[in-house]
Amino acid sequence: MTELVRVLRRLRRLTDDPRDAFAHRLRIGFAVAALILILSLLR
Repeated sequence: MTELVRVLRRLRRLTDDPRDAFAHRLRIGFAVAALILILSLLR
């Protein structure tokens, strides 16, 4: 459980630059979408 919390803290990014925050959210979104696609293709 602590490993999961550590990973989630690394994924969270605190920044004042809106462009950087948007780019980070976009990368995370693409990673999650790719993971969902891979898991759905394996079923």
